[in-house]
Amino acid sequence: MKGKSAPWLLLAPFLVLFIGTMIVPIIMAIGYSFTRVQRLGLLGEAGVDSVFAGLDNYIAALTNANFIASIGRMVLFGVVQVTVMIVAATILALSLESASAKWPGFFRATYFLPYGIPGVIATILWSFLYIPGLSPIVDVLGAVGITVDFLGPNMVLWSIANIVTWTYTGYNMLIIVARLKAIPGELYEAAKIDGASSFRVARSIQIPLIRPALMLTIIFSIIGTLRLFAEPRLLQTMSAGITSEYTPNMSAYAFAFQYNDIGMAAAQSVIIAVAAFLFSALALGISNWMEKRR
Repeated sequence: MKGKSAPWLLLAPFLVLFIGTMIVPIIMAIGYSFTRVQRLGLLGEAGVDSVFAGLDNYIAALTNANFIASIGRMVLFGVVQVTVMIVAATILALSLESASAKWPGFFRATYFLPYGIPGVIATILWSFLYIPGLSPIVDVLGAVGITVDFLGPNMVLWSIANIVTWTYTGYNMLIIVARLKAIPGELYEAAKIDGASSFRVARSIQIPLIRPALMLTIIFSIIGTLRLFAEPRLLQTMSAGITSEYTPNMSAYAFAFQYNDIGMAAAQSVIIAVAAFLFSALALGISNWMEKRR
């Protein structure tokens, strides 16, 4: 019995933390999403009570124009930003793993460095490059007759996309680099004997073999897009284009801590989680379909 129980004893600290910080909050959020707060008394002086609300919170969330607009905004954000970031990460990884690359270790560390900067700090740093009067970029563009407002309603979404891309491209690059290093050297030798160019090696050998890593980075990026919070929340004080319900996560935060509607916030959080799962499953399904057609 001691031999059988030893693994569980070793896993116990992790399981306690995992259940307490992951499973229990998820169960509680689902439970709260089916409740609403009922204030007792004429003016609520008799206290509050939680009552079963059925699907009312979900119906209210899915008919909330601001929440639906925030999801649509994040879908657009993800289609553009994730595509640009994954393409950039792939190009960097292929370049650093090419035979002609010089100082690859130095450049890997350089490209990865932005990921080590907390998102809050990165947003504050970039805000100095966005604010007119402080930004040298705005001043240079203004000097050549180009007027741009990086924090305006039509530009702020892409300003946020720039921060996210700058932060996470190096991280995704390292995932792809790790997969590239697992490719057997015999394949490169065979390609060299056949006279394949670097571009042909990348197209016919490297890219097909790093598809699992690309899929992993895409799924992580989709989940991260729907969880976007810190960057727009900080830029909200500088941009009139960012409302309190600008992203799905900001909407859930606003209902929980500004409108004091925990049931609605929980319902929105569950919808965000389900949406992240569905979009990730869709991306995985498309990848599998493309793999079968090859």
